[in-house]
Amino acid sequence: MKPLLRWLLDTVLPPTCLACETPVEKEGQFCVPCFKAANFVSAPVCRCCGVPLPFAAASGTLLKCEPCTQSAPAFTQARAALRYDEMAKRMILALKYADHTEVVNGLAELMRRPGEPLLQAANILVPVPLHPARLRARRYNQAALLAIQLARLTGRPLGLDALLRHRETAPLEGLDRAARSAELQGAIAVRTDAQVRDKRVLLIDDVMTSGATANECARVLLEAGARRVDVLTAARVADPRFDGLALA
Repeated sequence: MKPLLRWLLDTVLPPTCLACETPVEKEGQFCVPCFKAANFVSAPVCRCCGVPLPFAAASGTLLKCEPCTQSAPAFTQARAALRYDEMAKRMILALKYADHTEVVNGLAELMRRPGEPLLQAANILVPVPLHPARLRARRYNQAALLAIQLARLTGRPLGLDALLRHRETAPLEGLDRAARSAELQGAIAVRTDAQVRDKRVLLIDDVMTSGATANECARVLLEAGARRVDVLTAARVADPRFDGLALA
């Protein structure tokens, strides 16, 4: 019945490109022009936070960006599918604020490619939490939707409520790394009944900017007994202030 229902739905509402309104063969695909324009994150990247590095760094095999060299994040490794350019921004903002939850399946498939080693090694997938007030306004947590779909694709266990955001934070956009970290301190906690002890946790989110949110989530998870925390996001903001490399 499922293939028949999918065929009927596609007949009434033909699937469209992840990034535009062009009809495509099946849900979650790019049209050819958008696929060619998509800015996938590829090597070289920082081995810790996954930020794209200049191609001049390609001669090194174990690369770290300057911020990670100066202050190692609480998480071990972060990876992302797309650079957060105008195309990625259009898709993710539509998911977050315009109820375009149909892009979740396609974004999860994109995340699976760079995140496959992290997904296979994870004992539990945990989404970055929303504050209850923001969750009520939005009606869903986009990170949780991505985590659910990734769990379906990979069979990994899911910890939807492992983290909670018990203090609402000010918008982080426009703040530098230090200000973001300060704003997030004490805002996120691990639920007392969360099953994270001795587990390798994969944190799921839509976008990583400075890594401050992922870092705070990883910090409290490690304090709660997690063995290791990695991060997988749909998109990664390239750091325009990055001005150096360190080889380690």
